[in-house]
Order: sequence, then structure tokens, then C-alpha cells
Amino acid sequence: MTASRRLAAYAGLVALLLASLIISVALGPADLTPHEVWLTVGQHLGLPVTSPVSRLRDAIIWDLRLPRVVAAAAVGAGLALCGAVMQALTRNPLADPYLLGLSSGASLGAVTFLLLGASLWMPLGAFLGAGAAMALTLVMMNLLGGATPTRAILAGISVSALAAAATSFLIFWSATGDSYREILSWLMGSLSGVVWTEALLVLLALLVAGGPVLLAGRALDAFAFGDTAAASLGIDVGRLRIWLLAGTALLTGILVSIGGAIGFVGLIIPHLVRLGTGSRHRALLPLSMLTGAIFMIWTDAAARTLFAPRELPVGIITALLGAPIFLAVLLRYRRVT
Repeated sequence: MTASRRLAAYAGLVALLLASLIISVALGPADLTPHEVWLTVGQHLGLPVTSPVSRLRDAIIWDLRLPRVVAAAAVGAGLALCGAVMQALTRNPLADPYLLGLSSGASLGAVTFLLLGASLWMPLGAFLGAGAAMALTLVMMNLLGGATPTRAILAGISVSALAAAATSFLIFWSATGDSYREILSWLMGSLSGVVWTEALLVLLALLVAGGPVLLAGRALDAFAFGDTAAASLGIDVGRLRIWLLAGTALLTGILVSIGGAIGFVGLIIPHLVRLGTGSRHRALLPLSMLTGAIFMIWTDAAARTLFAPRELPVGIITALLGAPIFLAVLLRYRRVT
């Protein structure tokens, strides 16, 4: 992709992201218009505009819907970034935080803290769970003979199954009444009830953990040729891999603690972006983040509006869309290669 096309892609996706934010906030039973949403958000941000809506509708926009939409965008961007990094590090097109056990480990940690009554510390529990799952995956890969794409995916599936089983056992043994339903809904992915504190936490995690990852684009390109080739280019393979895995574990933990275990986003978005940009990570990583943010905004909007007043777990929507999209991408790759 040429520099001019890359710049055009950035501009187009940023414009589409902003439009998606405004339109998604307007969707719902309150009968809001995108223009009202734009004026209300602008007024809260200190822009020289005046919102025409009542205080109740202002609260619906600023306190109820906008934090959720912002969190959805950040979660989608983070999952897409983690998926692209995992696929590069393992050289496996099927790798993503879910398949490598990070999401399941984060879910186990978050549910453990929740059942212990420490719901405010769920992000910490999710991070610890994701880190433990990543460490166990790396240990299993070494026991199998070293890090290869096949061994990475096999170890990740094993760890994911183990963590999922432990989570199910904890829920079966400890959850009762409404908490059982709430935990299951959260595990299937849900952004319901997200407030500004949680939305800002996801944005901060995306900045702290995702920012350094974006700077590693050239190094990730070298991983495509194997560890030996990357080392010959002067890259400290072991140290870089540890830092990138730690960053994705931190980010995945925060994302899961806020939105639950949402599958397919980290798997399909990098593949969709590669169809237009190629595999150069300097363009792939930021464009995947923008695409993932847009995708997550609209899947969450569908989850909360398709069957209103009932709300679907967003993980169901991402799976329903992600499975056929991934199949179409695989068929496209087959025709190309």
C-alpha cells in the first residue's frame, strides 16, 4: 500500500469511526437524532455549541449511551490489536486472545474476584488470569518442543479449555439466583451498564499497553520469517516477545473485565485489513484498531436494539457475523494463493 492510499485509509476510517459513534448513540427508544447527539457531546466537551435537548435526554446521551459506545470502540480496537500481534508472534493465522487462552484465563480471574466479593478489583483479577494463562501456554509450548505455530495453537486451546472448565466449576459451585444469570451473560460478552469510569479505564489500557505495541510494527514484520531471521536483523527476539505478550495480556485482561469474553473480533479483523493493506504491520496494526472499533460499535448497537427491550450478549452477534466472515476470508486467501 502506497503512502497516499494509507493516508486515505486512515482518514476514511477515522471519519467512519466518528460517524459511527454519533449514530450509534442516537439509536434506541429515546428517539434522538445524530444532530442532537453531536450538539450535546460538543457542549459537554466545551465546544461553542448549545444542545437543544432536555436534561433527561442529555443524561441519556452523555451518561448512559456515550460511555458504552466509547467502551465498545476501545474494546474492539484492543481485541483487533491483540489478534494482529498474536498472529505475528506465533506465525499462525488462527491465533487470537481467545484461542491462545488469554480471554479464558482473564474470564477465570475476573469471575474469581467477582465471586469473592471484590468486583471493584475485577480488572486486576482479569489481568492476573490472562497473565497466568499466557505463562501456562508458553510452558506447554516449551514442553512440546518449542514455539511453532502449530504448538502455539494446540497449547492455547488446551489452556483455554482448562480455564473455561475452571470458570464453569466456580459458577456452578458458588453462583446462585440472579448472579448466575448475570455472570453467564457477562461471559458471553456484554457492555451493558458501562459507566465513564470503566470506559476511561479501557481507553487508558489501550494507550498504555497498545501504544508501545504500535511502535513494534517493523519488528513484527521480521517475525514472519522466523526467530532466526528476526535475530539476524538485530532484534532481541526473546525480550521483545516477552514484552509484547505482557502487553497483550494486560490489555486482554482489562478488555475482558469490562466487556466479557468476546470472540472472533481479534481473529477476523486483522485478516480483513490484510486484504486491503497487505501484511506490513506499520499499517496493519493501526488500521486493524480503527476497523475493530467500528465493527464493535455496530455489533454492540445491534445487540442492544435488535430485540429491544431485551438485549443480546454482544458475543452472540460477533460470533454470528464472525464465523461467515472468517470463512469468506479463508476462501479469498485460497483463491489468491
